[in-house]
Amino acid sequence: MELPKHIAIIMDGNGRWATERGLSRIEGHQHGVKAVKRALESALDNEIPYLTIYAFSSENWSRPEAEVNGLMKLLNQFLKSEERNLIKNKVRLRTIGRIEALPKDTQNVLQSMVQKTEDFDAITLTIALNYSSKNEIVDAFKVLIEEHKEGKIDVASLNYETIEKYLYTRDLPNPDLIIRTSGEFRLSNFLLLQSAYSEIYVTPVYWPDFTEADFKGALEHYSKRNRRFGNVQQII
Repeated sequence: MELPKHIAIIMDGNGRWATERGLSRIEGHQHGVKAVKRALESALDNEIPYLTIYAFSSENWSRPEAEVNGLMKLLNQFLKSEERNLIKNKVRLRTIGRIEALPKDTQNVLQSMVQKTEDFDAITLTIALNYSSKNEIVDAFKVLIEEHKEGKIDVASLNYETIEKYLYTRDLPNPDLIIRTSGEFRLSNFLLLQSAYSEIYVTPVYWPDFTEADFKGALEHYSKRNRRFGNVQQII
């Protein structure tokens, strides 16, 4: 079975999962953290080199303050509790997004784990935090324009490959497969440029219920896709 090198996941449905069970939204996120651990274990078991998870979008700041604070606390707890497992399994942790806007304690925990795991190569786990694809493009062009002013870039020869070098994901391959849970058919401002030719797998399963079997189902779906990248399939 052909497997993707890079899987990106839009982890959706924590709130609805909790509401349907008479629980608070933060309890839904707590169960969502368990699903993150399962997804990482599945990626390791299947030797997927890159896993990216959409943990907190730039638009999520509009949620109630208590929920946002709870999400940041959960992130800190996850990183601290999983530090031993990440190191044991040689998981390289990295982040994308405007990390500088996160609470200082969260920034410190993230920076510490990124540094401790920077030389690992079993799998790269990228957490998208305060992430927006639109913001990513804006940030890329701010740097690009400054470098043009300094004479480092020739606008006449500008192409997508040049722009790509200024994205948050410049050292990551484009995702082969994007998984979205909860049945919603949209990308929600996530890796819009990078996903131009990604296969997209949507499941009605809420994120807290996403299991190893669901992960395997997504892999099987991917293996049956004919990826042409805009070309015409040759019939022999």
